[in-house]
Formats: sequence, structure tokens, C-alpha cells
Amino acid sequence: MPSYLPEPPFTHGRSIARVGLLLVNLGTPDAPDTPALRRYLAEFLGDPRVVEIPRFFWWLILHGVILRTRPAQSAKKYAAIWQSEGSPLRFHTAAQAAGLSARLEAAFPDNPPLVRYVMRYGQPSLGQGVTELKNAGCDRILLLPLYPQYAASTTASSQDALFSALARWRHAPAVRTVHHYHDDPGYISALKGRVEGFWATQGRPDVLVMSFHGVPQFTLHKGDPYYCECLKTGRLLAQALGLEPHQYRISFQSLFGRTEWVKPYTAPLVEQLARTGVRHVQVLCPGFPADCLETLEEIGMEVKATFLNHGGEVYHYIPALNDDPTWLDSLTRIALDNLGGWLPAPLPTAEEQAAQKNRALEQGAPQ
Repeated sequence: MPSYLPEPPFTHGRSIARVGLLLVNLGTPDAPDTPALRRYLAEFLGDPRVVEIPRFFWWLILHGVILRTRPAQSAKKYAAIWQSEGSPLRFHTAAQAAGLSARLEAAFPDNPPLVRYVMRYGQPSLGQGVTELKNAGCDRILLLPLYPQYAASTTASSQDALFSALARWRHAPAVRTVHHYHDDPGYISALKGRVEGFWATQGRPDVLVMSFHGVPQFTLHKGDPYYCECLKTGRLLAQALGLEPHQYRISFQSLFGRTEWVKPYTAPLVEQLARTGVRHVQVLCPGFPADCLETLEEIGMEVKATFLNHGGEVYHYIPALNDDPTWLDSLTRIALDNLGGWLPAPLPTAEEQAAQKNRALEQGAPQ
């Protein structure tokens, strides 16, 4: 028989149902050191949504080779971007959750949705977030991923973790999940504002590179829409900025393993731009709403060095949206669009609460 977690206390006529919102990001290690990276990478790379290789053979590779060498290498990279507040991805995600919560509280002061941020890998976990929302009386939960473009390795994996967490509860809440918002007008407008604000202080580049996280090429052919959604985001942003085709490029970063990934790859692209006479490049990462290792270290340091070492002269990384107010306004609207029918949630009157309690007591309820 399954062993369920204990349900939170309930009192008829006094317990009020709430809506919960889980803002989920990919994840981060707890510290920039080898043990923390080993734990994080074991969870991340052990997900069959992330690495689609037969489990037995991949387990041998992961535990026999990768987790013996890669954690120390990754720890050095994380140490280069770690800040006094901790992991950039974690504190930026926390700030986004706080901004979203404040906006929802202003819109629904009597019974606002309860917002928690969680990580697909690492802490705070999705299971922890579900437990907090359940114990707070939430009977409806919206999963809002910080992945604008859908991918099986991110969006679907987070859905897997959510439903796995729900399986531990006898009284599972109603659930909705946001699929994607790669072409949402508010998201595109926030990106446009971020770029134009950067241009106002740093000038316009010869070429704007929009770099997205890469995925294996075979995922596209098997039906994953991620690559197409990235291209659409890039096209819509270029149109919003009034860019001609020669003024921007779309590329993909963070390659892993030996399989072919969707192209063009970001580092070789900026190297080619430098070699062909492009002097000023700026790179934006639209698929990362919060700054993290892939933006701050890979794009901000490694790709920058590649460009400058091959003849480029001026290179800038345009920061992620993070807690930009325009972005948080758009994120709030995306949440509200997906909470339709669940909000507003009016509080019952004192008379309604008393009547509910009396009916329950008449039927034998203890409280």
C-alpha cells in the first residue's frame, strides 16, 4: 500500500482554500565546490529527460567517468560567478517570485495566490514547494516554468517532478501547468525594452547575437518544438527592434557530449564574425529569464574571450530580464491568464463559515 504524507489540519468553517503558484527554474548547486557539484550533476544528468541514452549504459558513463571529473571543472566556473548572496540563478529567481507575489497580492488583497519558487534540480525542490503550498491550504496549484520555450528536457521534466511530488499526497490538489510563452507579446516587449535600455548606454552593435541553450539535433526530428520556438522568439524580437537580417543572428550554446546539437553554435559563430571583420558584438540570451552560469560565465566570459581573441574589438553581454519591472508585469499577466476561473477567490462570510461548520458537525465531523 502507498504511504502518503499526512494531510494538513482542517477545521470546517475555518479552513480557507487558497491558490498556489510554483515558479520553477532549472536549478543550481548549493555551493561552488566539488561535492555540491557532484550532487547537483548526479541529479541533473541522471534525469532521462535530459540525457536520452539507455539507462544502464548511461549510468556507467555518468558514475564511472563524468561524475569523477566534471564536478571539479564545473565548480571552478561556478566560483567565477558566485556572489555574496549566493548563486545568481537562485537569488534572481527568488526576486522574481517576490515581485510576482507582490503584484498578485495587490490584485487580490483578500485571498492572493501563494507564490513559492522552486528548482527542478537542487533546492528548494519541487516536492518541498508542493508540501509548503499544501500545508498552507492550497487546493489548486499552477506550475509556471521560467522556460519561455518548451522543451522536453526542461518543461516536461518539471511536470514529471511535480506529478511525482503529488503522488505522495492522498488529497492531491488540482493542477495546471504553463506550457510555453515564447511568443507572448509581453515577454517580447520586455526583451525589447532590455535591449533598447542597454543600447541607450552602450550603443548599438554591428551584430546582435541571440543565444539560446542548445538541445540535441535528434530531439527536433522526434517532435520537440524547442528549436522552432527559439527561432520564433528571435524573429519576433528582431522585428520589434526593427533589425534587418544582417544585423542579428540566432545561435545555440552549452553543448554537452558528442552528439550533434542544433546549430549554429554560439562560440564558433562569434569567432566567425570576428574573423570576417565584425568589430562590435552584443549577446542576449532570451531563453534565460534569470542570469546563471550559462549567461554570466559561458557567454559573459568564455564567448567574450573567443570574440576578442579572434579580432573582435567590443563585446557586451546584455543581462537577463531578472527582476525588471516590465518583465515582472508580463510574468504576472501570464500567470493570471493561466489562473482563469481560479481567481478571484472570495472569502466566505462569517455566516457561511458557521453554516458550513454546523453541517459538518451534524454529519459527525470532529471539528
